[in-house]
Amino acid sequence: MALHWALEALCLLPLLNPQNPACTNVTAMPITSATLDWLSRKWFSTAYAFRNPEYKKWAEEVHTNSFHLDADPRENNVKIEEQMTIGDHCIQNSSFFTVQRENGTLTKVVNGKAFVGSLLLLRDPHSFVLGFHLEDEHNHNLAFYTHKPEASPEQLQDFREATECVGLHTSEILYVDWKKVSRL
Repeated sequence: MALHWALEALCLLPLLNPQNPACTNVTAMPITSATLDWLSRKWFSTAYAFRNPEYKKWAEEVHTNSFHLDADPRENNVKIEEQMTIGDHCIQNSSFFTVQRENGTLTKVVNGKAFVGSLLLLRDPHSFVLGFHLEDEHNHNLAFYTHKPEASPEQLQDFREATECVGLHTSEILYVDWKKVSRL
């Protein structure tokens, strides 16, 4: 009988520290072959929430960023064909992400420096977030990507919730204005 009561008490422990359901996906999960297959398409940068000054400066300079990911589910590399608008210049770049399947991260090396992003999947299957330095409260960074240049209200709400879950403020979000760029 005591074992029964102990098990009942253990079942109630999660209720003592309830987690916002929106925060359940704000941790990197292992990347599977199905995840890589799902990632293989064109994505658009929609918003950023960067606390790290280096990342924030980049986000303020880059007006738009879209890219096509081409992943072979059997490999641990993802080819990225990227187009960025900085000022009135369009820049195209081709590089690779290295996939660390077990810890759910993608690594891109730029000028000898490794940028490691945790892949965070949101409720909407047409969006995802890359989280950088999530363990460092002074340098939290989130980059939000969607299938289309403009996110739906539901997708934006998912991103705002993810932003709050990692300790960033919604006032720190920089939104990409794709309409403005199309007029350049």
